[in-house]
Amino acid sequence: MAGIFKAYDIRGTVPEQLNDDMAYKIGKAAGIFFGKSPIIVGRDMRESGIELSENLIRGLNDVGIDVINVGLIETPMINFSTVFLAAAGGIMITASHNPAGYNGFKFCREEAKPVGYDSGIDEIERLAYEDIELSERKGAVIDKDVYEDYIDYLLSYVKNWKPLKIVVDAGNGMAGKTIPKFFKAVAEKKGVKMDVIPLFFELDGNFPNHDANPLDFDNMIDLQKKIKETNAHLGVAFDGDADRSGYVDEKSEIVTNDYVSIVIAMEYLKNNPKATFLYDIRTTWSFKETVEKMGGIAKKCKVGHSNIKEALRKENAIFAGELAGHYYFKENFNTDSGIIAMIMIINLMCEENKKLSEFVDPLKKYFSSGEINSKITDPDEKMKELAEKYSYGNIEYIDGISVEFTDWWFNVRKSNTEPVLRFICEATTKKLMEEKRDEVINLIRS
Repeated sequence: MAGIFKAYDIRGTVPEQLNDDMAYKIGKAAGIFFGKSPIIVGRDMRESGIELSENLIRGLNDVGIDVINVGLIETPMINFSTVFLAAAGGIMITASHNPAGYNGFKFCREEAKPVGYDSGIDEIERLAYEDIELSERKGAVIDKDVYEDYIDYLLSYVKNWKPLKIVVDAGNGMAGKTIPKFFKAVAEKKGVKMDVIPLFFELDGNFPNHDANPLDFDNMIDLQKKIKETNAHLGVAFDGDADRSGYVDEKSEIVTNDYVSIVIAMEYLKNNPKATFLYDIRTTWSFKETVEKMGGIAKKCKVGHSNIKEALRKENAIFAGELAGHYYFKENFNTDSGIIAMIMIINLMCEENKKLSEFVDPLKKYFSSGEINSKITDPDEKMKELAEKYSYGNIEYIDGISVEFTDWWFNVRKSNTEPVLRFICEATTKKLMEEKRDEVINLIRS
């Protein structure tokens, strides 16, 4: 089973790596790790999640842990339920944006605090392979539907909406269940009827139309086409468990996630001008410039959800954006939400009476390479070489190595799971970006 215990979750193929027996062992191990009741358990629409959930719960129960089974939900609802129901922790059965055939487990502790490999998954891995003694008291299971409370919670973020035409691509994932409930509630309780055009709302973990991964632009093609066809104001695509969202503007152009983060920051800055905002080390210069111009404080942080959630608490930041399409909100228990990100963007569009492109286009002052991966025998040695080569720049070691100059910057960081270096650069001109991209990539691969 080696290899399924990752930096931020447990994930693998079913049944080769994850099966009923392994789910049971993980359930017992998680029960010992949490040590308290109740634990929230939910799952996404993947068929394998039904039996994995049953066996996970059986493992938790066998070590005396009570479970609140919230059933078929999106990942942000695990965080919500853990706080709302004052639980000791939560476990979501999902493989997020991975293709059909995968599944996995995401964990949080009380108050939706993150659990990464260094903060609990390592212990769960160790315990999963031990012979754990069963408890004399068997844990109980309570089935609970939290959707109505969750939708009411989401409505608290909605401000002064006006009717818009919005295309939503659920990718056959969990947004297909949440989005109709949410927009129905907006009409009934906020008195605003949005014209929502649905794409692939049928829950299907086989992903018959395209993978539920908006980070891959091929998966955004259907959304772009529908925007053109319907003259919609906005397009939104969700990943499988709806903790990430991607965006297409009214011109059917994809808005990259660092620019989405800036738009959300702009919405917050209207009423929180001195707040702190976090951005991962791969983010465009425009983020820092915009936040500081509007009176806020912008700070870099490490990539990865457990890193960012911890940094939000440490820095008392109001919002954090990640290039992978995760958007984190202090008021949302310092966790990420694809739908809250969407709400914030609609808030700004309605309040300012502007199109999404009118916010984004002025920010596009720089040229990015995007993230490029290279397989390297000795990543640490290669990063040391790069630090020496570019020692005349401003060097930071927040996450890998970041080097900044007056007209360009780059970051190189190691993969958590394989001997790969991930590179990204940005420059003031396309020519300079391409020149520096090729220069550094050649050094990495030499």
